[in-house]
Amino acid sequence: MFDRPLAIVDLETTGGHITRDRITEIGILLVDGEQVRPWRALVNPGQPIPPFIEQMTGISNAMVADAPPFEALAATVLELLQGRLFVAHNARFDYGLLKNAFRRLNMNWQAPQLCTVKLSRLLYPQHHKHSLDSLIDRFQLGCASRHRALDDAEAVWRFLSAARTELGEAALNQAARQLFGQPPALPPHLDASLLEDLPDTPGVYRFWDEQGVPLYVGKSINLRSRVWAHFGADTRQNKEMRISQQVARIDWIETVGEFGALLMESQQIKALQPVHNVRGRRERALCAWQLWPREDGFLLPRLVQGQEMDLGQVRDIFGVFRSVREAKKTLTDVADAYRLCHGVLGIDRVSGKKGQPCFARQLGRCRGACVGQESASQHNERLLHALQRLQLKPWPFDGAVAVVEQDEVSGSVEQHVFDHWRFLGSWRDGQPLNPAEPVFELDTYRLLAKYLLKPLKNTRLQPWPPAP
Repeated sequence: MFDRPLAIVDLETTGGHITRDRITEIGILLVDGEQVRPWRALVNPGQPIPPFIEQMTGISNAMVADAPPFEALAATVLELLQGRLFVAHNARFDYGLLKNAFRRLNMNWQAPQLCTVKLSRLLYPQHHKHSLDSLIDRFQLGCASRHRALDDAEAVWRFLSAARTELGEAALNQAARQLFGQPPALPPHLDASLLEDLPDTPGVYRFWDEQGVPLYVGKSINLRSRVWAHFGADTRQNKEMRISQQVARIDWIETVGEFGALLMESQQIKALQPVHNVRGRRERALCAWQLWPREDGFLLPRLVQGQEMDLGQVRDIFGVFRSVREAKKTLTDVADAYRLCHGVLGIDRVSGKKGQPCFARQLGRCRGACVGQESASQHNERLLHALQRLQLKPWPFDGAVAVVEQDEVSGSVEQHVFDHWRFLGSWRDGQPLNPAEPVFELDTYRLLAKYLLKPLKNTRLQPWPPAP
């Protein structure tokens, strides 16, 4: 690695989106053997620097107001990078942002890349953290101004030098060769340039064949890395191989955050019914168990169909199932686990005179409610306890609520609205995004119930509609 020209690069930007955001500072360390030459430049991004970024980097709008735009620096930057190994901490981001900046000027640039995050993980697997801050602390690298482009690039160079001293140049070269590896083996019908446009943002991606048939829908908090992973030579087996052989077109829908991506994935799978998505397809009529008292006081589970009632509105519903078969099997498993009476629950039809033991009693799996050895109140109490984990949670709000996601850099806001577990639609920056039919869906219920237990980062709940 050290026997070839290196360009160690760090960029400061207006945000984390490789196509939407712009460069505010470029730092390049040109390494030719033992000779090291620095180059840096402030860049006028042509758009405001958000306060969050200004505070982090120390680069203000006033500082870049009189700086040259990227187009004035592009020829110089291209000349500096030409013929060199592109090295950066999280190289995909810096490389993607630069490549897009050149592309907007109709300038072509490509270079082999080495990511020092991946290199650190490979060289030091015993450590869990590999951020630049972690490496600076671990190796006592020093950094005059963290989050300034050239200072960060120099810290990366000091890390490489420290690793070479500690592990030897041969170890670094071997790790670098392993990371270079083979490029993703792209499907024969796919336009490779399309993959370069993939953003490093949350969202949903869709694979289509040559006839426009939807093959697969997936989601990720990083669309670019996830889609590329589909075509990695080391992971292409079975399902991945089948998809790769068929896919001819890829498109994607960006979301502000992870929750929106999960929700959009569920909606897209139900709408498109992709060939290779087994889970999450359109739900047939849902059903659930509801308890009704018999004349003798025992509670009897009765199967109710989703079309009979709005499952999101009804209380005391146990287990929402995609088929009658699944519902009956679950009830049988619960009865066996808690030694409940199959006869009382209607699982077995007990014939003959009163007091006839159910089949489970004959096998020693029933405590005897069918033969009078357990009272209705005792059996009911154990039944309710057994079904507790299956109970559909009651809607915990007075009305509709929105899960609100906000991009802390761009300020863009998405609001995903629900009422009694039913998804009503999403709004982005006040505009309708994907209105939905307000029906109870099991996947949506599970997604929202899980979120309420453990909210995701950069999200909040608010009543809907919001107060003026």
